[in-house]
Amino acid sequence: MNMGSRERAKWSIPEKCSMTSGHVVHERLRGRKGWQLIVVALGTCVLLSACGTTESSGQREQSSAEQTSSAVPAAEVTNKEETNIAEEDAMITPDNFIDTLMNGSKEDLYNQMSPELQEAISLDEFKTSTDSFMEGVTSWEPVTEAKLNNLVERSWKDQTGTKGIQAYFTKDHQISGLMIQPLEMHEETDKAFTKTEFQFPVKGKWFVFWGGNDVMSNYHYAHETQRYALDIVRTQEDSSYQGEAAVNENYYAFGEPLYAAADGTVVEVKNDIPDNTPGVMNAEEPAGNVVVIDHGNGEYSITAHIKEGSVAVKTGDKVKQGDLIGQLGNSGNSSEAHLHFQVSDGPDLFTSRSIQIRWADQSQVLTRGNTFQGLAE
Repeated sequence: MNMGSRERAKWSIPEKCSMTSGHVVHERLRGRKGWQLIVVALGTCVLLSACGTTESSGQREQSSAEQTSSAVPAAEVTNKEETNIAEEDAMITPDNFIDTLMNGSKEDLYNQMSPELQEAISLDEFKTSTDSFMEGVTSWEPVTEAKLNNLVERSWKDQTGTKGIQAYFTKDHQISGLMIQPLEMHEETDKAFTKTEFQFPVKGKWFVFWGGNDVMSNYHYAHETQRYALDIVRTQEDSSYQGEAAVNENYYAFGEPLYAAADGTVVEVKNDIPDNTPGVMNAEEPAGNVVVIDHGNGEYSITAHIKEGSVAVKTGDKVKQGDLIGQLGNSGNSSEAHLHFQVSDGPDLFTSRSIQIRWADQSQVLTRGNTFQGLAE
């Protein structure tokens, strides 16, 4: 459940993918369908990277034209303005990305990629991989749309539901991340919900960073032990933090109270793992500080990445739904303050199977890019 570093431009998945949430950087893998996966990305919506801070070429040219307009003939200024408009119309945006990929110039797409992506894959490799990937595809269905910390993410799946595309855009529409991949569904477990009815373990309004029943919506979905886990952050004005990115207290989620999601008995507590400096992760203690509660019916909630020293319960305690259990932190394999919450069929995060959660409030959609309202504040 690595949430990304604001001081780095790129990050990657370790070999053991448990409790992580990132994309492989500078690696291209061979897919089962015979086409080559492009799995290169400079982070996701939570990343604070250097992307999106520079003007686009069109913006620079327009600014230059405005500065010199008094020194050139009106006709020439008009021509420049028309050129700028044409360049803006030709810009590949999240809205026309798929159409360009299907029917337009792949070279134009490639030219709009970040230098890091172009370093990871050549134009010829990009053309070959995408041409092979697009074979048999007739249409695309939107899956996610997320905006956070100066990045816009869009993802789509094809008409068969077996191929997926994820793309990331900076403010000036530079393509800073791209991933194409096979999709595998687990319909049987998707439909098997917990017997226990849970409430959200937080108060107020929150943003779903990872959540959903496919790997584009929920990175955990590929792993049976965490398939239906949620990674959640708190945001204001499309950002998960304010001020200096390397300070935990600047993240809106840090220190927020956490509550028991249902009645049960506490069976595991960890409370002494230090909170990380944002961007620095502790792979030795993936869950960090954690509270595991036995709710009966073979169902155990796992609340991870709790703030050091804040756990308010101990092993053996009987808790009621809504009881305080701790504060949200940034401990374990986490690069910023966020809540990892899941329900499993056993108390061990890495050997038990994740279960689809039955929420008391079924009116809200806890999938990537959506916001939801937790308990009343």
